[in-house]
Parts: sequence; structure tokens; C-alpha cells
Amino acid sequence: MDTKDLLAQALKQCMKKAPLEKITIKDITDACGVSRQTFYRHFKDRQDLVNWYFDKILLESFEHMGEGKTIYDGLVKKFTFIHQEKLFFEAAFKNDDQNNLRDHDFELILAFYTNRIQDKMRHPLSEELQFQLEMYCQGSIYMTVKWLLSNAKTSPQILAKQMTDSMPEKLRKVFTDLDLL
Repeated sequence: MDTKDLLAQALKQCMKKAPLEKITIKDITDACGVSRQTFYRHFKDRQDLVNWYFDKILLESFEHMGEGKTIYDGLVKKFTFIHQEKLFFEAAFKNDDQNNLRDHDFELILAFYTNRIQDKMRHPLSEELQFQLEMYCQGSIYMTVKWLLSNAKTSPQILAKQMTDSMPEKLRKVFTDLDLL
């Protein structure tokens, strides 16, 4: 296990005892036996660690999209992992600090979808399509947080289907035409 993963596991252990905003860098480093200096060599703050961990799972969830995998498949994988790591993500999504996970998720997923579409279309998104994509990404993050904070009563498969079914029509057509949906 590399140092970043070790720090993420320590943070998850700390989250079992305290909300994210109460956890200090010292708490994290004490939990895994590394120095503060080691922490700061890898992350600028606690939220940077949270976002790194989320990036890791999100990128793993979506890395095969376009190679026979669809947005639905990526979402199922993402929601399954979030559900498995419920304690971590509940605390992370509740946090409103600067550089919080909701904002980070939006930036990451918007960039991912934008790049995926542009790579396949070979030109920038129209203003209208960019607007629809941003609105869709904001809505999907809101619904992901709502799902998680309401005890994730719906399965990851049903939530992924609801997300893909709720896509604006023009955006859906682009994703369908590009074999991403």
C-alpha cells in the first residue's frame, strides 16, 4: 500500500469516530504512523486527501467507458463503491469546506464527460450542449448526495438507470450517437 492509500485508510478510520470537520492532520498521521511532513508531501490539506480518494474511485469507475462500457456501467460501479464506503462519503459530502467533494465531483465529472464527447466528436461542445451537460452534472451530483444521505434505499443499478433516464434529450442523443449510453 502506498503512502496516499495509507493516509486515506487512516482518514476512514478517523471518520468512524468523528465528523470530517473535526478530524485533524495529526489525527490522520497518528492513525497511520507517519509524520505531518509526510502528509503534506502528498496533500495540501484534509480535503485534498478526500478529493484524491474520490478521484481514484471515480476514474476507476469510468476508465473503460467507450471500450464497450457505458455511462450506466460507470455509474453503477461508482454508486456501488460509494455505497460500500458509505461512512466515508456521507461525511465527505456533508462537508462544506473550501474545495469540498460536491464541487470537486462536479468539476471532475463535467471535465470527464466534456473530454469524452469532444474526443469522439472531434470539436468543442456547442453552448447549448455545454449548458445541458453542466445542468445534468449538477443534478446528478445533487441526487447522488441525496441518495447517499437518505440511506441509499435504492440500489446502485436503479439509481444509475434513473440518472441516465433523466438526461436531457439532446444530451442523450449525443451520448447515444457516440455509443456512450
